[in-house]
Amino acid sequence: MPQSPLSVPTVEAADQPQQRFMLVLSQIPPGRVCSYGRLAELAGLGRGARLVARWLGQLPAGSRLPWHRVVNAQGRISLPADHPSHAEQLQRLQDEGIVLRNGRIDLRRHGWPDTH
Repeated sequence: MPQSPLSVPTVEAADQPQQRFMLVLSQIPPGRVCSYGRLAELAGLGRGARLVARWLGQLPAGSRLPWHRVVNAQGRISLPADHPSHAEQLQRLQDEGIVLRNGRIDLRRHGWPDTH
């Protein structure tokens, strides 16, 4: 069985900001999405949405972390439409049953964690 890329059981136990980011990212379930800002907040990074975006962009090719489940606060894919990873992110989200209407994901339905 492949070993998890994370060796910490909880966000509180992770002592490095990037470890906390990866731990929270790994917990976003299929069929759900999280905004950059919410992910930063959950990882204890405050208003670190841009830091989250940078770290997502630095993930190694073939990473098993669900980078495709992170979208902007409006529920849109942030990558430009002509970026190769835009099509990949869109396809992965659709494969998980997430529907985009007018280029947006309904965060009330698919947002994680639940806010209601």
